Amino acid sequence: MRVTSKGQVTIPRDLRELVGITPNSEVIFTIEDGKLTLAPKDGLKPDADRKRLAAFLQSLDALEGTGDQTIDADALMAMTRDR
Repeated sequence: MRVTSKGQVTIPRDLRELVGITPNSEVIFTIEDGKLTLAPKDGLKPDADRKRLAAFLQSLDALEGTGDQTIDADALMAMTRDR
């Protein structure tokens, strides 16, 4: 990514959507550990979403390896359909 002569960069759409930056939204620049950080000024919702996602991923990590590896997909489907 290049910086223009006016100091401008284009933030990729996926990143804008991930953090909740929409057209005409205000952003805040901060410097943390020598890195320039950009965040939406109204960034409470993305922070809550990130925390919820982190908790979900932690739950998935805790479940990893706990399933019965001997059950194939067809048997698993039959077990869940017959409930």
